[in-house]
This record gives sequence, structure tokens and C-alpha cells, in this order.
Amino acid sequence: MTTAFYEEGSNLLTASAFEFVFDSELKRAVRSQNFLTLVMVEASREWEGMMVTADEGAVHEVAQLIGKEIRGTDLLGRGDHGTLALVLLDADYDHSIRVIDRLVSRLENYAFPAPLRVSLGAACYPTHAVSADALKRQAMTRPIVNVGTRSSPEDN
Repeated sequence: MTTAFYEEGSNLLTASAFEFVFDSELKRAVRSQNFLTLVMVEASREWEGMMVTADEGAVHEVAQLIGKEIRGTDLLGRGDHGTLALVLLDADYDHSIRVIDRLVSRLENYAFPAPLRVSLGAACYPTHAVSADALKRQAMTRPIVNVGTRSSPEDN
């Protein structure tokens, strides 16, 4: 792994590296007439009655859990505004939902240090949109599930 493309100590692509690779893979999907699904993941916590973006530690935990459920060829990186972005290559929407269901199950059954809310939304090329920006907008406005996670027993 080239460290310039990945966040230190992880397999999480930096935001700029993710954008570059996502754009390249979308162009490849267009040329080869294959599907590609973008999944946007947002982790948040309740703080003083408001939902706020989760801290870096929680985001990295979520990224590690997601990384265990995806293929080595799929892309996982930083999105905009503290989100994670996942690209499922050669995956239509129906097959992507199966992957998302596995992600949800893993997140629901993981004991985070403090409760966390994880929202996932997805959009598929060419089913929902045909450009990178449109796919991002569609994924953010097409919520699939909100997962309320549990905290570890010693924190209860």
C-alpha cells in the first residue's frame, strides 16, 4: 500500500485518492457497460440532544468493520463531510443490498465504546445516475438503513 493514497495505518483511501480512483472506476464501468454501486456511510453520535458527526476513532472502527465485509477489489475511502464512501465494483443494486445487509448485521452486533448511529445510502450506475456527482447525491438522498449500534457492557 502506498501511504500517499491511504490514511496512516489503515486501508482507508484518503479523500483525494478515493475521488481519483472512483472517477477512474466509473469511467471503466461506462466503457465496459458494467454496474457500479456507491454506498455512503455516515456515523454520528448524540451530543446534548443533537446528532453530530462521530469522532475519528469511531469512523475508523466503522471503516475497519466494513473492510472485513467487502472484497479486496472494492474501494473504501473518505467521502465529504466526515462520511465514508464505499464503491462495490461490478455490483448491481440488488446484489449490493445483500452486501449492505451484511454490513448492517456486523455493525448492529459490534460493541462500540459508546452508542453510535450509522446511516447508509446507496445508488447504482447506471440504474440511479450516470455521473460521479449525481451518484453521490443519489446515495446521500436514498437512505437504505439507519443502524443504532450498541455500546460495550462495561459502559452501561
